[in-house]
Amino acid sequence: MERRGFIKRLGLGTVVLSGAGMLSLPSFAKEKVAASPFKLDFAPHFGMFKQHAPGGILDELRFMADQGFRSLEDNGLLKRPIAEQELIGKTLSELGMRMGVFVVDGGDNWKVSLASGKKEFLDNFLATCRASVEAAKRVNAKWMTVVPGYFDRSLPIGVQTGHVIDALKQGAEIFEPHGLTMVLEPLSDNPDLFLRHADQTYMICRAVGSSACKILYDAYHMQRNEGNLIATMEKTWSEIAYIQIGDNPGRKEPGTGEIHYGNVFQYIHKKGFTGILGMEHGNALPGKEGELALIDAYRKVDVK
Repeated sequence: MERRGFIKRLGLGTVVLSGAGMLSLPSFAKEKVAASPFKLDFAPHFGMFKQHAPGGILDELRFMADQGFRSLEDNGLLKRPIAEQELIGKTLSELGMRMGVFVVDGGDNWKVSLASGKKEFLDNFLATCRASVEAAKRVNAKWMTVVPGYFDRSLPIGVQTGHVIDALKQGAEIFEPHGLTMVLEPLSDNPDLFLRHADQTYMICRAVGSSACKILYDAYHMQRNEGNLIATMEKTWSEIAYIQIGDNPGRKEPGTGEIHYGNVFQYIHKKGFTGILGMEHGNALPGKEGELALIDAYRKVDVK
């Protein structure tokens, strides 16, 4: 075969001869090959790789995909302009990525408490649920984070729990017809929060009794509040629909604290979990080096 025909068969177009007839590929042929996908579906958030992708959120999404990540979390999605939500959804689709959680955020959702039973808080929550349905359609989201808010210490705990269950039942009625799931997140940020433990969240989900109301199990918060992660997950597994990650102390990537994430992830994998594991934490180290270290940390603890 003539050299010109051979080159054409390779699909390289114009090439440059160098040395003893060696082929020098054009620049595009030397571009970095995308990394292999992670086995578990880890989901970074915007800002996590801004040093490697300084061009904005779409640049970050492409960088995430190139590094083998298959999903995204964006807690603040609901506050983004509609055009930006649509652009995120379009880019995720083009990259073959999934959308993780965003927060059903109707304002200061910690102090605006569903535990109080007050109509103004319930009305705000339900209006935000309806807005969340529309946002979810734009990005093809399936899960939305819900936090009931603060204790109302003027009421007995059983009455507060009843108020939360009643509110979540109404929220579930909004989400369920669309195949969407609100995931309740017990938190450790301060002792005034109503929802703090996995068993408490399990009880509420069982009482609501809907596929649209499940648990968001954040290992960072649960390590702080109760520990014994694998045993606790086993007891509440039937209601867990979404998982988040962060090592403790520090709330950084796996390997920077006390949680043995290798064991935790093996457990999750053996349970057959195919959902998203949100990377809701900061970077332990600054700059590009810190971003690469974070990626390497997840490679080390991903299942084989």
